[in-house]
Amino acid sequence: MGRSMSGTRRASLRIEGKVQGVFFRESARVEATRLGLTGWVRNRPDGSVEAVVEGEPAVLEEFIRWCHRGPSQARVSGVQRTDGEATGEFSHFNVERTS
Repeated sequence: MGRSMSGTRRASLRIEGKVQGVFFRESARVEATRLGLTGWVRNRPDGSVEAVVEGEPAVLEEFIRWCHRGPSQARVSGVQRTDGEATGEFSHFNVERTS
């Protein structure tokens, strides 16, 4: 954690609606990678999708706007968001598998 994370932020998201079984996680990975963000995304047992994302504030906002839509087959009913300080713990953005 010796890296300076000046200017970067973290957003923890919970995306609700028809978001599982519609390619949401992989589409989120592609979008986050395209934007240069780091973190992860995974399915939750309750049918929602959870993501933790770090990057420049304006780019985070673009990703969060995308999460309100998701891929074409998704039907997002809401996005809960918690903001925080970036930790720099991630080197890329990946899909976490649920057990």
